[in-house]
Amino acid sequence: MRRLSPDDAELWRRVARDIAPLPGRPQTQDRGRPARNAPETGAVQTGNLAGVQPKRPQPPPPPPPLDQFAGVDRATAERLRRGRRAIEARLDLHGMTQVEAHRALAGFVSGSRAAGRRCVLVITGHGRSSGGILKGAVPRWLHEPDLRRDVLAIASARPQHGGSGALYLLLRKPL
Repeated sequence: MRRLSPDDAELWRRVARDIAPLPGRPQTQDRGRPARNAPETGAVQTGNLAGVQPKRPQPPPPPPPLDQFAGVDRATAERLRRGRRAIEARLDLHGMTQVEAHRALAGFVSGSRAAGRRCVLVITGHGRSSGGILKGAVPRWLHEPDLRRDVLAIASARPQHGGSGALYLLLRKPL
């Protein structure tokens, strides 16, 4: 592996300066480079780096709004929103990784629709500190084409069913 030129090393330090480690991961030093949040030493070199600004990571897109009732009459939407439909199945995603949860959600939704279930509950949890990774990811996943074709309506659950840490899904009738 080739060594970085002084210009490339300086560019790397400038880019890495704004990067924070993932939560729960320790800061490490990699091959003599300073730890990511370590204070910089030495003067900034000029040259071909003049005017280069480090790119800031873009925040993830906001999840799609809940309470979407396209193609559902007002009475059905109101019953779903108020938790007045019988919940025919539940999926609890607590403790799963995003990959496991996405796979479980896809299987649960398609399996529930194939079994003729209409109203199901998906429990994401509230999340510990960051508002919940799955709580934000599940609504986005439900709007992906593979899952969207099975889901007719989505609503936040009532407190007795998990509140903002759970979703009611009204599934389309089986084919």
